[in-house]
Amino acid sequence: MGASPDNLHMQYQASTDARRYAIKLRTGMTDAERRLWSRLRGEQLGVKFRRQHPLGGYVLDFACLDPKVVIEVDGAQHLDQVGYDDRRSAWLAERGFLVLRFWANEVLSETDAVVSRIVDLLMGSPHPNPPPVGEGVKCSPPPAGEGVLSEKDCP
Repeated sequence: MGASPDNLHMQYQASTDARRYAIKLRTGMTDAERRLWSRLRGEQLGVKFRRQHPLGGYVLDFACLDPKVVIEVDGAQHLDQVGYDDRRSAWLAERGFLVLRFWANEVLSETDAVVSRIVDLLMGSPHPNPPPVGEGVKCSPPPAGEGVLSEKDCP
């Protein structure tokens, strides 16, 4: 899963504000983000994840550019920003990303289960070229047009 020219170009598709904010977020990661990063970093899962990765006007908690997977760790503030999260997820889906969301308390209390779901997604990820329907997919596809997977979509 090497970096393709499209993926290399993607790292430069971020607004200046998003790049600055990403630097700030990297130094102030939450406990849940730090815990998950300790399990994602260094290609431990066979792919490269970036933390607090700027893309467009957004900063993604964790992004893998090949395959295109975004992992978000949501705290309680996300209960009040569902519309924003939905718009952001739709924007990412338009660019071919799958978004997998976990609650922060879930990452802290069930770290192994969270990592297992991420591995399942990566092993059965339909990106970049999905297999024919019913073959090779371990997670249910996201609802049409949403591009978002949650814990209910994966066994």
